[in-house]
Amino acid sequence: MTSHTTTPLEYKTEQSQMNILGFWVFLGAEIVLFSTLFASYFVLEHNTAGGPAGQDIFILKDVLIETFILLTSSFTSGLAIHSMRNHDKKGVLIWMIITLLLGAGFLYMEINEFIHYVHEGATIQTSGFTAAFFTLLGTHGAHVTFGIIWISLLLVQLVRRGITEKTSSKLFISSLYWHFLDVVWIFIFTFVYLKGMVM
Repeated sequence: MTSHTTTPLEYKTEQSQMNILGFWVFLGAEIVLFSTLFASYFVLEHNTAGGPAGQDIFILKDVLIETFILLTSSFTSGLAIHSMRNHDKKGVLIWMIITLLLGAGFLYMEINEFIHYVHEGATIQTSGFTAAFFTLLGTHGAHVTFGIIWISLLLVQLVRRGITEKTSSKLFISSLYWHFLDVVWIFIFTFVYLKGMVM
């Protein structure tokens, strides 16, 4: 009885448990995808072909702001799940909308970052380094874009249906996805930007 009452809302039904388990398997495939992109980047990071290297174009201040925005969005996503478990629909909406706004802010800065690189002569066709770099960051940015659209649609469902075992499962899965994107960004920040500025 005790274990049943302490079970988080998103795990209440067997179907929800299976959906969450299936999503962890999906995240495993995503890890393979990003591992491949990172491996390609590490192989090509020194192949600048006379074009700019990371230390020539990276702007630490902008990257730090992007990192702060994305990590904060992960925190607000966690607060949304906490509100969901307390059946606080208004809290879920507020924290998830803040999460989406932070995600949109991150994308805005990333697009400006790409424009800056192009002005500095670094396009996806410039060298092996820029091709691998833009592919890695572009893939991450595409995932963030998908996450924003996905969570926005889930919030529409939440408004219409309220916090149910089904909507809670979907919100929890979307939160896992968002946290995953933050983890990928930490690797990008550490092994692409910081490493690129130092070496």
